[in-house]
Amino acid sequence: MMEFKHTTVLLRETVDGAFSDPKGVYADLTTGGGGHSLELAKRLSGGRLICLDQDAEALEAAGGRLKGYPVTFVRRNFRDLEKVLDELGIETLDGIIADLGVSSHQLDDAERGFSFHNDAPLDMRMSGEGLSARDVVNDYTEEELRRILFKYGEEKFAPKIARGIVTERGNSPIETTGQLAEIIKNSVPAAYRREKNPCRKSFQAIRIEVNGELDALDSVLEIGFNRLKIGGRMSIITFHSLEDRIVKNRFREFCTGCTCPPEFPVCVCGKKPRGELITKKPIIPSAEELESNSRSRSAKLRVIRKIRD
Repeated sequence: MMEFKHTTVLLRETVDGAFSDPKGVYADLTTGGGGHSLELAKRLSGGRLICLDQDAEALEAAGGRLKGYPVTFVRRNFRDLEKVLDELGIETLDGIIADLGVSSHQLDDAERGFSFHNDAPLDMRMSGEGLSARDVVNDYTEEELRRILFKYGEEKFAPKIARGIVTERGNSPIETTGQLAEIIKNSVPAAYRREKNPCRKSFQAIRIEVNGELDALDSVLEIGFNRLKIGGRMSIITFHSLEDRIVKNRFREFCTGCTCPPEFPVCVCGKKPRGELITKKPIIPSAEELESNSRSRSAKLRVIRKIRD
């Protein structure tokens, strides 16, 4: 197993956004190599940190970095946050952190099958279990492939790529990332290939499908906000527009009060805002961070504070 390496994005901004009380209880929903967790754990004095990740390699690496700190490690998908908190006897949280997307380690470890730059078995499973990219590419119908490429990759050439995949697998199963990348390249116009790497959107779409990322995100935002104590904060980093849209819309929903029609003279719904945006606009990496870590270029951080149940 290669050494787990991951450059933490928006480190201080994210932890500053979620942290409020050194005696508080916090959750890192995407522990990865433990960068954000370590920064938060250093600030605790009588507090506790719950570190979730579905990647066993990530938790092993984080365990080494966080040895000696008041941390509980749980190998679970963050969609199980409610169950995890109940099992640990934790009623409310002071803060939540999530750094979404694929870690540098997962991208750099060719055998995980996340990257289109290396030829490796088609996998893309963050947990190492269940549905794989190979299953999606070889078993989904052409219509299903077209749907996920368009929905999760916003790929305008989804119909051509889906047709190319189905045609190729008719000869023999598609087994590697290299084979898939070649099919994608051959399915799009030459001008598109010259403009940018045509594989990025399709690989993103298949990865999201394999890991159920967007459904899990929407679910955990609701669960996490409900389990925050009054004054508790949530810091979420996204890396593409689909994730950011979900976070932005959910946060807006938490911060929305009366929903009565404008023609009503007085409010009858009684709805009051439950949250307050700490970041009116998302925080993005500084020029210095972009220079030292090019993978941070699409990162956006949004922070919300809970003001009532």
